[in-house]
Amino acid sequence: MNFEYTQKSIDLQNKLKKFMEHHIYPNEQDHQTYTADPANLWKNYPKLEAWKEAAKIEGLWNLFLPVGYGDLSPGLTNLEYAPLAEIMGRSAAASEVFNCSAPDTGNMEVLAKYGTPEQQDQWLKPLLDGKIRSAFLMTEPDVASSDATNIQTSIKKEGDEYVINGQKWWSSGAMNPHCKVFIVMGKTDATAHRHAQQSMILVPKDTPGIEVIRPLSVFGSWDSPEGHAEIKLTNVRVPASNLLLGEGRGFEIAQGRLGPGRIHHCMRLIGAAQASLDLMCKRVAEREAFGRKLKDFSSIRQDIAKSACEIEQARLLTLSCADKIDKFGVKEAKKLISMIKVVVPQMTCTVVDRAIQAHGGMGVCQDTPLANFWKYGRIIRIADGPDEVHMYQLGRNLVKEKLVDQ
Repeated sequence: MNFEYTQKSIDLQNKLKKFMEHHIYPNEQDHQTYTADPANLWKNYPKLEAWKEAAKIEGLWNLFLPVGYGDLSPGLTNLEYAPLAEIMGRSAAASEVFNCSAPDTGNMEVLAKYGTPEQQDQWLKPLLDGKIRSAFLMTEPDVASSDATNIQTSIKKEGDEYVINGQKWWSSGAMNPHCKVFIVMGKTDATAHRHAQQSMILVPKDTPGIEVIRPLSVFGSWDSPEGHAEIKLTNVRVPASNLLLGEGRGFEIAQGRLGPGRIHHCMRLIGAAQASLDLMCKRVAEREAFGRKLKDFSSIRQDIAKSACEIEQARLLTLSCADKIDKFGVKEAKKLISMIKVVVPQMTCTVVDRAIQAHGGMGVCQDTPLANFWKYGRIIRIADGPDEVHMYQLGRNLVKEKLVDQ
C-alpha cells in the first residue's frame, strides 16, 4: 500500500489551501451568522457565486468526478481526490464552492455513469456547470429505509409516461432555491425479486403533483439553504425516457452512487475532525484555569494525543478504501467502505466533543464551527446506511470468508 500523494494532487492541495485562506476562512464567521439568521432562510450566501467563479478560474471545479469518466472528469483518482475533500471539510461553507457537495456529487456521478446522452444534456451539464442543484429522494417516513427493499413509493408505467406516488423525507438539498431536479427511487414491480423491484427516475422539481410538505430540522437547525424536505408525490407524471438505466436497476445504481460518496463524506469528516483538533490546541494554549494554562493539564494532553491518533487511523483507513476502489472497483472495496462508514463519523463525534469540552460554552455556540462539525458527524452515523447496517453486513461477510477459508 502506497498512499503517497501524486504531484498533481499535492499541487491541487496547495492551490485549494490558498483559496480557502483567501476566500473561505476570513468569511467563515460571517457565513455562519448569515445562514443562522431566520431572515435569510433558504437564501444563498451573497458571496457564494463569486467564490464559485473564482474556483472555476483557479481550476478547482468538479474535482470529485473520478478519472474513469473521461472528458467529464478533471482526471483525479479517488485517492488523489481524498485529501482535497479533507481540506474542504475544514469549513461547512467550502464544498459547494468547488461544486463538490452532496447530494449533487452523487447525482452527477449517477448521470455520468448511467444517464443517456439526452439526460446528460438536460441535467448533468447544468449540474456540472453549477447552474442548478439537485436532490436525492429515497428515504420514506412510513418504513425503515435503512432496508431499501422496504421502499413503498410506486413508479408505474402508463403508455409513454411513468406515474409516481409516494412520500419521501430527508430529501437533502430539496429546499435550496436552485434545486431543479430530483432523482427518485421507487418500485416499478413489487412482484420481482426483492432487489429487482426498485428503479430510479428523474423528476423535475416543478412537475405537477409534487408537494413540499415541510423542511425537517436537524438538532434544531434548518441546514439552510439546502435543507432536508418531506415531499409528497401524487400522480406525478414524467416521460418514460426519464427512467435511469432501466426498470429494476435501482439497487445497482444505488451501490454505484453510494460507494464513492461515502469516501467523500468520510474525508470531509476527517477534515472537520482535524480542524476541531487544531482549534482545541489553540484554545488550550490561550486559556488559563486554576493558575495554569489548560494545555498543561494531563487530561487535556491525553485528549489531544488520543484525537491525533484516532484522526490518523481514520485517515489511513479511508485512503486505503479509496485506493481499493481505484484499483478494483466499488464491489471489491465493500468491506473497507463499511469500515470507514462505521469508524469515521464516530471518530469525528468523539474528537469534536473533546474540542467542545475544551472550549466550554464557546464550543456550543455560533462563535466556532464545532457544533456544526459535531452535527455533521452525528448525521452521517445515520445517513448513507446507519452504523448498525454496515456492522451487520461487515460481520456477516467476515464470518462467511472465514468459513470458506477453513
